[in-house]
Amino acid sequence: MLKQILCIDDDPITLMLCKKVIAKSEFSNEIITAQNGEEALHHFNTLKYAGSKSNPKKPELIFLDLNMPVMGGWEFLDHFTSYAYSDYNSVNVIVLSSTIDPEDLIKAKKYPIIIDFLSKPITLPMLEYIKKKIDV
Repeated sequence: MLKQILCIDDDPITLMLCKKVIAKSEFSNEIITAQNGEEALHHFNTLKYAGSKSNPKKPELIFLDLNMPVMGGWEFLDHFTSYAYSDYNSVNVIVLSSTIDPEDLIKAKKYPIIIDFLSKPITLPMLEYIKKKIDV
């Protein structure tokens, strides 16, 4: 079981479904959410500045939507994979999107932290597949 995962999606129903399915599968102890990439980066900035004082947990896995207002998934990945966030570049990302654009699948391969590209909605069999893939 993972200690903490981060779900980044602008749709509150998708976030609620993620929480319910993940809780039911005992996939993670804690699920945190962000409604866009900017909010997610803010979370990581907060962790960075908290430092070792409070020994903050960093997510072990990120579920990322691509199409969001304010800051979408691709823009988030561009920032998140930069030197400024190098402390977190070991966090695996699974794109969880409703996109069917083959260009998105090709683009995802350019980011080594993306370990899979799955279609919404998240399901229990999907989580079982991910557990095997990341050896949880």
